[in-house]
Amino acid sequence: MLAHKTVQELLDAFSAPTPTPGGGSAAALAGAIAASLFAMVAAMPKTKNGTPDDRAALDAAHPAIMTLRAMLIELIDHDAAAYDTVVAAYRLPKATDEEKAARKIAIGRAMRIATDVPLQTARAAGALIAQARIVAEHGNANAKSDVSVGVGLAMNAMSGGWFNCEANLGSLGDDAYATEVRAELAALMTACATQVASAYAALGWKGHTPPN
Repeated sequence: MLAHKTVQELLDAFSAPTPTPGGGSAAALAGAIAASLFAMVAAMPKTKNGTPDDRAALDAAHPAIMTLRAMLIELIDHDAAAYDTVVAAYRLPKATDEEKAARKIAIGRAMRIATDVPLQTARAAGALIAQARIVAEHGNANAKSDVSVGVGLAMNAMSGGWFNCEANLGSLGDDAYATEVRAELAALMTACATQVASAYAALGWKGHTPPN
């Protein structure tokens, strides 16, 4: 499994001239790293203001962040497996009409899975960014850069999920589903933009917007 590799092994896997792991797995990995940074700050003994409200907010956010972290770790491998399923479907025989029909069905199913997985990554990233705002508002001010890096990585996970969904939607042959997914992704992006702005404001970034 990709998630069980060392950092060096994982980077070597991404560097290899093979289709997987690719951008979808990288997006999930970025989200998992972001969640790890947020969990670290949420668990720190020192909070922003040292108040019971800070501690309560961070203690409530921590388990939600860890749940999203676990989901994103799983999605690293799920994305690679989904793409491998698409490749396998395209390699099915197509010598007869029956084989062509079976192959078409298999490709459609595989493409749907390959779209659903990055959609899950985008959803998890969106939920994570909502938790990031809480960490930014209540977490240790000395960890400002850690939270900021996490926000950037979480947004990369979100946009990575979006790119991978969009790359597959045109091949599904299901216009209704494509419209539904695009609407959901647009809503997620809008909501996340608001959460990110609030997080950066809470972190004290004034006069400029840190890069995502």
